[in-house]
Amino acid sequence: MKSLKWITREHVHVDRTACPWLIKKFVDPKAEFIFVPVERIEETARKENAIPFDAPGVELGHHGNKCSFDAIIDKYQIKALAILKLADIVRAADTENKDVALEGVGLSAVMTGISITARDDYETIEKAKAVYDALYAYSQLEGIREKYKLEIEKMDKKQRREFLKKKLVE
Repeated sequence: MKSLKWITREHVHVDRTACPWLIKKFVDPKAEFIFVPVERIEETARKENAIPFDAPGVELGHHGNKCSFDAIIDKYQIKALAILKLADIVRAADTENKDVALEGVGLSAVMTGISITARDDYETIEKAKAVYDALYAYSQLEGIREKYKLEIEKMDKKQRREFLKKKLVE
């Protein structure tokens, strides 16, 4: 499969770091990303045959109370429950829907720190990858904890940790 080019606004933050992670993990593992000033997105997208995301007026952008991460999930029909939980966290960090997920406050803080200390947008999304991998694992664990709640309640801390680690890789 030929990799696709994706384009968004420069100076990435929450949604524009979450989307590349989601795209590479669930849509196009070989995706290439382009970051440009907002006024150059349309022109550069045409020239590079790139898919625009998280920019004004694009299909894969903010719509209502949802962010670009949600738009990509919807467009590519990503159904994993952990991704839907992660979407709540991203939405809480990137929109006015702060109460959707308490973790959103922390995600916003971490992405601010990463983006301000990184050399450029490419380094920012590379550093952010570990954050989204960790939040994805956390979201998977939330589902596992819910599914096996009764069994987990009977375990001590060490047993619970081993059980959760085992279920995470199944």
